[in-house]
Amino acid sequence: MAPGHVAYGLGAQYGLRISAETVAAWERGLALPTEYELTALAGVLWCAPGELLTAARTLREHRVARDLAPDELARLLGMATSAYLRMEESGRWRGNERQSAALTEALGLTAAGFVTASGRDEELAELLRSAVTTRWQAYVRPVSKVVPVDRKVVQGVLEQLHSEYQAVMVSTLSWSSTGTEREGATGEAGRAFLAEIVDRFWQTAEA
Repeated sequence: MAPGHVAYGLGAQYGLRISAETVAAWERGLALPTEYELTALAGVLWCAPGELLTAARTLREHRVARDLAPDELARLLGMATSAYLRMEESGRWRGNERQSAALTEALGLTAAGFVTASGRDEELAELLRSAVTTRWQAYVRPVSKVVPVDRKVVQGVLEQLHSEYQAVMVSTLSWSSTGTEREGATGEAGRAFLAEIVDRFWQTAEA
């Protein structure tokens, strides 16, 4: 279907005044449809809303991919719809442990997916950087509050990452094999360092 055909279907079936140019922008990722527009678009294209999304990252994207209305998900979590929507709109999950477990189950989230959907990727990365470059023991509790992983597992992973990092730093002053010192790195090198730590954390935690 050409963008014009899709736009016509949105108007005829759902009463939406969407131009062909807007539909084309959605296809190219230059603009995002609202939740209702996404649902209508899925109806016109005879598919589920989740099939129109790339890999879900936010709470809203995960919820839409599961075809759950806000009030339906809030009911599963045992919280008011307005409270859930505030967290979804802010991109920051603030539910308690029981609600977090319910959210993970309802949205089918992995541990890493939960952290991303909670809007805490950067916080975790900074905690892990401090854990591997200083005293890892001090970061077991803070990391455990961010990730839905047993504290004993977190403790073992942090100890392993710290040992690996210190061993490599002593021999090459580098986390990787590039020979470039990483500790205190900034800019692109610093972001790559953080990403590498996070990747290693999840690979070890989920092994």
